[in-house]
Amino acid sequence: MIRKYLLISLTLVALGSCTKDIERFNEQKKSAATAPPATLFSNGVRNYVDAMTSANVNTNVFRLTVQHWATTTYQDEPNYDFTTRLIPQLWWRTMYRDVLVDLQEAKRLIPDDITIAEGTKKNQTAIVDIMQVMAYETLVNTFGDVPYSEALDFNKVFPKYDDAKTIYDDLIKRLDADIAALNPASNGFSAADDLIYGSISSESNRVNAWKKLANSVKLRLGITIADADPAQSKTVVEQASAGAFTSAADNAIFKYQATTPNTNPIWVDLVQSNRQDFVIGTTLIESMKTLSDPRIPLYFKPNDAGQYVGGKIGSNNTFPLFAKPNDKIVAPDFPGVLMTFDEVEFIRAEAIERGYAVGGSAKEHYDNAVRASIVFWGGTEAAAGTYLSQPGLSYTTAPGNYKQKIGTQKWIALYNRPVEGWTEVRRLDYPVLPPPANPDSEYPTRFTYPGNEQTLNPTNYTAAAAKIGKDEVTTKIFWDKF
Repeated sequence: MIRKYLLISLTLVALGSCTKDIERFNEQKKSAATAPPATLFSNGVRNYVDAMTSANVNTNVFRLTVQHWATTTYQDEPNYDFTTRLIPQLWWRTMYRDVLVDLQEAKRLIPDDITIAEGTKKNQTAIVDIMQVMAYETLVNTFGDVPYSEALDFNKVFPKYDDAKTIYDDLIKRLDADIAALNPASNGFSAADDLIYGSISSESNRVNAWKKLANSVKLRLGITIADADPAQSKTVVEQASAGAFTSAADNAIFKYQATTPNTNPIWVDLVQSNRQDFVIGTTLIESMKTLSDPRIPLYFKPNDAGQYVGGKIGSNNTFPLFAKPNDKIVAPDFPGVLMTFDEVEFIRAEAIERGYAVGGSAKEHYDNAVRASIVFWGGTEAAAGTYLSQPGLSYTTAPGNYKQKIGTQKWIALYNRPVEGWTEVRRLDYPVLPPPANPDSEYPTRFTYPGNEQTLNPTNYTAAAAKIGKDEVTTKIFWDKF
């Protein structure tokens, strides 16, 4: 009996000693406690490019909104129904949680990383900030007023919404600081971690490439506000143009790989998943056929009868009867795009028409833009020259004002970059897109705020909705004046 009590006592002592160190069971032995800032930066960039590139109807529906593509079966999104699948909520979550949070954490960790030289820290911080600016630009252009000054702060669980124009003003200031901070005498991110310009072997050239991208994004922000604040727009565009892209060699390209998990999301959405949801929209393909656009076989694959026929927007379309995205677009290693030289040249052409001093003529920059787009997609200089010589396309003889000429060609050139395409359609009002078969609304000029904002952040949501007028898809963002 004594032995039995002794065993029980020893067991209780042992259990008592275990409970004193119980917190050790919360230790993660296999998971990393922290992540290197470069890894967070790369992940944020990847998530942003994936979102901008994706064809997943639950995330990126903008190819349907700008009528570059049509659908075979599901017609909610082509008819401007963005709430059945909670698309605004998914887009919002992607930009804040998957992009901005990673970038913000990278920026927080860089200054304390003792393995990084001081000059490199400054360059890396500026590069991370450029990507944050682009993500916020996307959010503002999609929703209007959004959380900004109180966003990403875990102490602000109910962030207020900031005025969209005020955000734009601050983004421009941030880019100015980034441009000033980037110093080619120091390194940036390593080639392995820089998923945009990592293929540039020279460290100094890589830093300079980011500086050109910062100027190009600033140029785009400047031209976007042209109708809302002409004086500021002129100043910003004239400041940025000289430092922006000067050739296609400056293009900001994300290189996907041929093997999973680093493949282009279009391949994942259409090929790996064996989906037949999308065909080319008749609006785009007929516009291109009218002028014998040499990009037709570069953008599209003909239908089963060998013809380039577009599907009707908002109606069911039988997959074999209509043209599809070209095979190279659905290849696993087809690159994603952040910004290209042709987009910059279209901006310069518009700037000259608005009286801004950026050098050259509107025709020169317009021709450069169209030519650069054709060559980027695999066409030839000769084909571009023939295309531009047509009276219906030549800048001096094409019909319409500069917004129609530039807007239509920019809409074509921004194929496979539908987020930017949507901004340009709203801002320049060209081309005039016909209504889909059964529209839920007039042409959408923004996304409504996510439903969970109404539930989780109701006070700030209500104030934001009241400020912009109404939380509707037809409420215009501040730069959309006409």
